[in-house]
Amino acid sequence: MYIHKEGRSYVLIATLIWAAIGFLLSRINMPQWLFIGINVVIFPVWFWVLWFFRIPNRQLVIDDNLIIAPADGKVVVIEETEETEYFKDRRLQVSIFMSPLNVHVNRNPISGTVKYAKYHAGKFLVAWHPKSSTENERTTVVFSNPKIEILARQIAGAVARRIVLYMKGGEQVKQCDEFGFIKFGSRVDLFLPLGTKVDVKIDQKVQGGQTIIARIP
Repeated sequence: MYIHKEGRSYVLIATLIWAAIGFLLSRINMPQWLFIGINVVIFPVWFWVLWFFRIPNRQLVIDDNLIIAPADGKVVVIEETEETEYFKDRRLQVSIFMSPLNVHVNRNPISGTVKYAKYHAGKFLVAWHPKSSTENERTTVVFSNPKIEILARQIAGAVARRIVLYMKGGEQVKQCDEFGFIKFGSRVDLFLPLGTKVDVKIDQKVQGGQTIIARIP
């Protein structure tokens, strides 16, 4: 396990704040039990920052016939819907909700070319709100190869207010490499061709870079 580059400054700041509080408390004449109690309260906050930006060591799944989960979390949507930004037709939507306890790096679901990449400013509705996918701060990335073309959308939520997208149009990308990061919980949507065989179910927990979301028809 290591700390993602997006979180190193947060971990450093949290550590410095904890150290500064500890130093100030040590200069004050207070009971030992109170000093320990304050540190016991601060430690979980510091540890949560560390835990949030962790990247666990994993054996990533690479297979040109599979669509791999772009994020850790829980499957909250599997339904046919209208995709209005890029495809402008009916697609199969698979959505993964990322809680603040999940790993928050986002990975390429397939290898191929980035055909489209765009950031949209927006609101910060809760990630499960029906309008969050069209009104919240979000990014849209379209991955294409000779077998399939799919769209991935990072969506900010009520807590997540910082989406990082590493991709640009025209880039060649490899399956399971990082395409972005969402800070402090949100959602990732996939829009697949109709008829795609989905391997996951509603409420199933998935792991980015490992869980098979679907098989390419």
